[in-house]
Amino acid sequence: MVLQAYVQTVTEQTERLQRLAHALHEHVQTWRFAPVVEALQALRGVPCTVAVTTVAALGDLTHFANPRQLMHDLGLTPSAYSSGGRRQQGGMTKTGNTHARRALVEGAWAYRYPAKVSRHLQLRLEKLPTALQDISWKAQVRLCKRYRRLVARGKNANQVVIALARARAAFVGASARTVEVPQ
Repeated sequence: MVLQAYVQTVTEQTERLQRLAHALHEHVQTWRFAPVVEALQALRGVPCTVAVTTVAALGDLTHFANPRQLMHDLGLTPSAYSSGGRRQQGGMTKTGNTHARRALVEGAWAYRYPAKVSRHLQLRLEKLPTALQDISWKAQVRLCKRYRRLVARGKNANQVVIALARARAAFVGASARTVEVPQ
C-alpha cells in the first residue's frame, strides 16, 4: 500500500511539472523577452525553463557592458584576499542572483561530454539564425575542451563546473546581444 501511494505521488507530481512547463512555454510566447529566451536555448543544457529563469532573474542582458559584469552580477567571480604584496584568490563570491547562478551551474554539467549536437538541440537550432548556431557550437567546443583539460590537470570537478559556468555566462551574454528585444 505504501509503495503504491509513493508511486501515485511521484506520478501526480510529474504530471504537475509537465502541466506547469507547458503553461510556462505558452506564456513565454507573449513575453517581450521571448526572442532572448529562444536565443538562450541555442546553448547546450539550456531548456526553456532554464532560459526563462535566467532572463527573469537578470532582466535585459544587454545592459551589461561586458561579460565580466555579467559574471560579477551572477556571483561567479572568485573572491580575492590581499595583504601587502601578496594576493590570493578564493572561492566564488556568490553575491549575485542565486536563481540565475544555479541555472548556469546546473547547465554547465552538460559540457562534461564531448561536443555534439543532440536531436533536441538540433530541433531548437533549426529555427534560429546562423549567428546563434555559430555561438552555440563555439561554446560547445570551447567548454567541452576546457572541462577535459582542467580535469586532466587534477582539478576538482565541482570547481571545473564553476569555471565553465563563468565562461558560459559570456556565451549567454553574446547570445542575448544577437537578438532584438522589442520595447
